[in-house]
Amino acid sequence: MGDLNTAMIEKYRNRFLKEVEANVEEGEWVKMCMQCGVCSGSCPLGKFWEHPPQEIFMMIRAGKRDEVLSSESVWMCTSCYNCIVRCPRELPITHIMHGLAHYAKRLGLVPKNQPTAKFAQMFWDNLMVKGRVNELKLGLNLYFMNGIGDGVKVALKNQKIGMGMLKSKRMNPLEAVGGHAVKDLKGFHAVLKKAQELEDKRLAEHGA
Repeated sequence: MGDLNTAMIEKYRNRFLKEVEANVEEGEWVKMCMQCGVCSGSCPLGKFWEHPPQEIFMMIRAGKRDEVLSSESVWMCTSCYNCIVRCPRELPITHIMHGLAHYAKRLGLVPKNQPTAKFAQMFWDNLMVKGRVNELKLGLNLYFMNGIGDGVKVALKNQKIGMGMLKSKRMNPLEAVGGHAVKDLKGFHAVLKKAQELEDKRLAEHGA
């Protein structure tokens, strides 16, 4: 009887579920979802999801690899953590959704012109320069990420906000030129390099 149960469990845990467990942050929790829908009901963007979290988890368990990894939905999470707080089983839903997005990016499966993915890369590239985010540069890059025309429209729309930030000294134009770095920039880059090496080693061990 025990062998039969083990065989049934292995059959249920399809290849994609195993892939998620091995490569996605907190992916082993996916199989614990009981499909109550509290996560999507708690999400501020719930009505905009093509596939809410519990549906994504069911799709993983159903082996729908392409549909999950190419879905816009894995990029919708804003890290408000409402879902985690309210989940009856305390699943780390936010971490899983971000993990799926990261894994999709690593596999080159990000939907074309996905805005969240573009912003995430801008933020990372900005941070890597001096270890601190240059908010002015990041804002300008965000405004103009879809071209000069759209950038000018967004800038004009938000000019009052910009002027308010200038007056309150929340934005300094000189930062766009220089900006200030962390005290040990070399050490900062060394930490990130070591973290990447550890991640590469982990992926190699899992055959990813």
